[in-house]
Amino acid sequence: MFDFFEMTEEELKLQLISLNQKSFHAKQIFEWVYQKGVMDWNLMTNLSAELRQLLNSQIHLSSMQLVHVKPSTDLETYKFLWRLKDNRLVESVLICSKQRRTVCVSSQVGCPAKCAFCASGKQGFMRNLRPSEIVEQVVLIDKWLKEKGERVSHVVYMGMGEPLKNYDPVVKSIRQISHPDLLNISQRRITVSTVGIVEGIKRLAKEGLRVSLVLSLHAPNQHIRQKIIPYARKYPLENIMEAMDDYARSTKRDITFEYTLIAGINDHPDHAFELAHLLKGHQQFAVNLIPYNPVPGITLRRPDKKAIKEFRTVLFGAKIVNTCRYTKGDDIAAACGQLALQEIEKEKVA
Repeated sequence: MFDFFEMTEEELKLQLISLNQKSFHAKQIFEWVYQKGVMDWNLMTNLSAELRQLLNSQIHLSSMQLVHVKPSTDLETYKFLWRLKDNRLVESVLICSKQRRTVCVSSQVGCPAKCAFCASGKQGFMRNLRPSEIVEQVVLIDKWLKEKGERVSHVVYMGMGEPLKNYDPVVKSIRQISHPDLLNISQRRITVSTVGIVEGIKRLAKEGLRVSLVLSLHAPNQHIRQKIIPYARKYPLENIMEAMDDYARSTKRDITFEYTLIAGINDHPDHAFELAHLLKGHQQFAVNLIPYNPVPGITLRRPDKKAIKEFRTVLFGAKIVNTCRYTKGDDIAAACGQLALQEIEKEKVA
């Protein structure tokens, strides 16, 4: 069986020819799926019954079932929980901001990085997602938005999983999402987030893609970073920063550093001074500060507003461009994975 969401129109044409079918049906099929949002072969009424039956037997169209959608109280974020064909659970998040409709996709079931503040790592790492399973998250949310007269404008690989530890499927999904005949989302509107997989960053710089890169930094030095990000023990901060600079030079794309502020761990003004020193002299960048959003079962705390303001004051004084997401529902890094954990616990009880 082939996966539809891993195929370009040309690849589908070749598959149709191999099945003794006319290649022009590929265009009809792509219009049904990508333009009309139809996810059932049997509903594609301008295809013959014979062809629809053949497609059902040869090509997987949909591999994900929506369990439920959970909106935030301000209706700015929507969490989607999906059940995969092997009964595993993954999440996507839709972020609505002015004219932007950003989908935060998962790249793995669970996460091997196991960052101390993140819900995804609590369920452990189960498997990588296929390219089709990544693409389908975007397609299904785009279909959901189309019913409201909207569409997906941006995609970020910042959900469950470490994208650069599922490298080939992630890169293939980027090419599918940005393909002009498919979702046609500009690569400049696609962002990949990583905890700092050096070999992955170096490979991505050579792919010829125009995606933005975000480093989940979360600490001003290697010592603190190793405490909250287990992967940091394998990847020294010095090597990661060098790889990020190389990426910025090679792709001419700005880079962003995500820094989750955790009370008593990395939120002191001294940490801000150290962070400013670490970042000075590097390629064009911005820092996105995220006050920690508490996760059930994790004892870390959110800094108070005074601590956040003092931290930012130090960065501004050092001329470090930074933004701060104060909205609790917007803390995707910590929150993604909670719905899956809750569903797993419910099923255990049942």
